[in-house]
Amino acid sequence: MPSRLDAFDVAVYRVPTPAPESDGTLTWDHTTMVAVHAHAGDRTGFGWTFAAPAAADVIRDLFAPHLTGLDAMDVPGCFAAMRRVARNAIVPGVVMTAISAVDVALWDLKARLLGVPLVSLFGRARDEVPVYGSGGFTSLTDDELRDQVGGWARGDGIPRVKIKIGERSGTRVDRDLHRMALVREAIGGDAELYVDANGGYTAKQAIRVADAVRDLDVRWFEEPVSSDDLAGLALVRDRVRCDVAAGEYGTEALYFRRMCEAGAVDCLQADATRCGGYTGFLAAATIAEAYGLEVSAHCAPRLHAPVAAAVPNLRHVEWFADHVRIGDLVFDGALSAHGGVMRPATDRPGHGIALTADAERYRVNTKEDET
Repeated sequence: MPSRLDAFDVAVYRVPTPAPESDGTLTWDHTTMVAVHAHAGDRTGFGWTFAAPAAADVIRDLFAPHLTGLDAMDVPGCFAAMRRVARNAIVPGVVMTAISAVDVALWDLKARLLGVPLVSLFGRARDEVPVYGSGGFTSLTDDELRDQVGGWARGDGIPRVKIKIGERSGTRVDRDLHRMALVREAIGGDAELYVDANGGYTAKQAIRVADAVRDLDVRWFEEPVSSDDLAGLALVRDRVRCDVAAGEYGTEALYFRRMCEAGAVDCLQADATRCGGYTGFLAAATIAEAYGLEVSAHCAPRLHAPVAAAVPNLRHVEWFADHVRIGDLVFDGALSAHGGVMRPATDRPGHGIALTADAERYRVNTKEDET
């Protein structure tokens, strides 16, 4: 069976949110997905990232010409080739999201060429992957927030839920405290309560907030300060009872090593749509393990399922409301999280996910489409 890479198809999809959404430091009204299909003979691998449309141009113009003709079975070699040709394009940022999407597509393609589920190709440390419900945007009303977290905890049986705090860059602490108390009441005492400030607080402010909700038993405090402020993260980590987490903006191994060396987190986050696809995620998990830490997959839950199952030191995967909704709209083979776990596909080759025809309604025309 031919295994030389023949071609790459790239497309951009813009999916509106039901209403404008906000966290502590940002507001948005749509989510952009860049999708890539890698072809080798009659087999195709599918990868994607949630990133700026410019990632599509990086794939088409920078990577596709250098990858075409290479052996699709040699994913590490293809990864190294992308890193090499991207040197002068400055790897962290949009370029790394492009590498991530291609890497996912190549691993999916390799599994399809071998006719095996991707989770079997990676090897399984577990058969099912724990998830936590994530959303709780600051733009939600109290009733909307109550319904969302209650749906996860009671309807889906997800025993962990996370909401956004740090509203308006930490200037609405009163509402943050109110919303945390509301969620604790909505999910009951058995479910774990997580919060994410998206870097909206100062370090001392984050410590005061954590002290004010000790009776709510918050277990996870994500980005209490900017993830670039390693000293601030370490200070908060040293002073609060809940676990401090960060790492979602990491794009390469050195980033994760610096975060771990600084003692900045109790659990390292990594996002395969940003940190180099499955190859980068496995590297991040290994770095975390070397520091005695667990790793948690940030967003894109269905993409993370097969690689998360391969990681011995996995804590969980984020069942992020926006990405779950997009998957329900445009993916065939999308996994569920009933009972608080995902079970990676074992009945079909690759990661088992494909774009449906309905995705075309969200496709954005680009210059490439017009030529």
